[in-house]
Amino acid sequence: MTALTDPRSKHLRGPFPKDDGTQPGLTEETFPRPDHGEDSYRGTDRLAGRRALISGGDSGIGRAVAIAYAREGADVAISYLPEEQDDAERTAALVEDAGRTAVLLPGDVSDEKTAASTVAQAHEKLGGLDLLVLNAAYQKQRDADAGIPTEEFDRVMRTNLYAPFWMARRALPLMPAGSSIIVTTSIQAFAPSPGLLDYAMTKAALVAFVQALASQQGPEGIRVNGVAPGPIWTPLIPATGWPENLPTFGSDSPLGRAGQPAELAGAYVYLASEDASYTSGSVLAVTGGKHL
Repeated sequence: MTALTDPRSKHLRGPFPKDDGTQPGLTEETFPRPDHGEDSYRGTDRLAGRRALISGGDSGIGRAVAIAYAREGADVAISYLPEEQDDAERTAALVEDAGRTAVLLPGDVSDEKTAASTVAQAHEKLGGLDLLVLNAAYQKQRDADAGIPTEEFDRVMRTNLYAPFWMARRALPLMPAGSSIIVTTSIQAFAPSPGLLDYAMTKAALVAFVQALASQQGPEGIRVNGVAPGPIWTPLIPATGWPENLPTFGSDSPLGRAGQPAELAGAYVYLASEDASYTSGSVLAVTGGKHL
């Protein structure tokens, strides 16, 4: 019998240290260090021979997915900002430690040409592409009365919404039947926080994107699904700008704590695998009990 683990105490319950809001969030500057499954994830070849591109794959949820996919037998290409090179190289090393190919693709996918070329390079260097994880995102705490500078609003829209569209548009003609697209949405799509107004807008739009694209691509044999994380402790969180609220981050979930990136990896593996062959157009909640 597998020993039971109390989910309330499986990981740190806090408090978390205050942040300075510096972007981008980097793993080396995040304390306590997020758990990406480096020491815990065990694969069973559920994705043997698959070829995956993960945007925002350098750290946080993206790193956890990269580790899990590699240990399940997939080769992995990682898209990330150039200033996240150290994080990306560490993730690539973990992929290679699992005996799989790692491809590093630095670039800002909020630029249309970069988004398209990132997909093309992943396809070329992996020898094909059948898993696309659209995960890269940007968020900042916002002032009241929609007090968001247009340049910041544009940055959020281009990173969180335009880039997934551009990457999917480039990837779909390259992906054979049996492929899978997985989009990271958020609980913010369903229970938006006023201080994350623009971020929540993009995540709600991504839910519609998942559902519409799944309907469109089903006849082509391509499944499209989403994962909606709740409060997950990643480098993005201390970079958001929550100096007063950060110490209690995640404590309002029914499980009483923030989640760790490693706790999402199984959801992405399931949606990518043959176990989910009849699952498309779904958004899987990993929220510590918070309702969508």
